[in-house]
Amino acid sequence: MNAVDTNVLARFFINDEDDREAARQRPAAIAALSGKVFVSMSVILEFEWVMRGFYELSRKDIQPVFESLCGLENVQIENRGSVLAALNGYQHGLDFADALHLARADSCDSFLSFDQRLKKRANAVGLSPAVQTPKA
Repeated sequence: MNAVDTNVLARFFINDEDDREAARQRPAAIAALSGKVFVSMSVILEFEWVMRGFYELSRKDIQPVFESLCGLENVQIENRGSVLAALNGYQHGLDFADALHLARADSCDSFLSFDQRLKKRANAVGLSPAVQTPKA
């Protein structure tokens, strides 16, 4: 089994015809993801940032990419359950990183944050743990 980085995932899932280097690397990324591969949580987090920040993909375009990645039987995703839980939060309007942080804190009593938007959205849909504002 090989571990892959964000660039391999980007080349596999995003066909950037305007980038000659990406087009040249795409066949190797497709070959790499045809075998057994491991994707770490940090790569998942960075991949969302690359899709959103660099490729300027919308939430509705990013969601199915992660669903496809999670559905590949040959891909072992570190804490797949957390990624799937984060996708649920992402569908409900949370920032992907916030949703992933919250999903990874599933064994905690609460998730402390000063981010009122996160608190409002996560608690409105009943995500767990509840988001609370730290008190002095």
